[in-house]
Amino acid sequence: MSSVKVVDKTFRLYIPHQDIEKAIQKVADRINIDMKGKNPVFVVVLSGAFMFAAELFKKVNIDCEICFVKLSSYESTHSTGDVKQVIGIDRSVENRNVVIVEDIIDTGQTVRYALDYLRRLGAADIKVSTLFFKPKAFQYDYPIDYVAMNIENEFIVGYGLDYNQQGRNLPDVYILDE
Repeated sequence: MSSVKVVDKTFRLYIPHQDIEKAIQKVADRINIDMKGKNPVFVVVLSGAFMFAAELFKKVNIDCEICFVKLSSYESTHSTGDVKQVIGIDRSVENRNVVIVEDIIDTGQTVRYALDYLRRLGAADIKVSTLFFKPKAFQYDYPIDYVAMNIENEFIVGYGLDYNQQGRNLPDVYILDE
């Protein structure tokens, strides 16, 4: 589809599913090399990163574990500036290698919160992976180790990302068309 309507907004095609899958394969290839023999814990940030995580895990071929945390900082199309933890991690990450799996990093505030949280829990080493990164919006200086795609500072929906909890199920990514 070249455009979709989600709730009350129209979005146009931005990134087709095939391009997303190729970018995720590149991230998986790097993780497979970097994390070989380290048995990392992948901490998936819900809700948006579930599709990225599912596709990534099909391509990761090392020993690893997965758990989930639910963090939220968005309302409608804008960040609130306040990160809320809705669901916490269900296993120990103490002295473990951890890879945060995030759908999108714009300001970087949510991942900053996750980094601090995981350090307090005693993680030995923490890497950050994201499907989409908005370098022009990024406000921190922590490293982002695995970036599938750099994008412009625009609002997007699809492939796990939502607008007012709708549109996550779209296989492609769409950009706001206004």
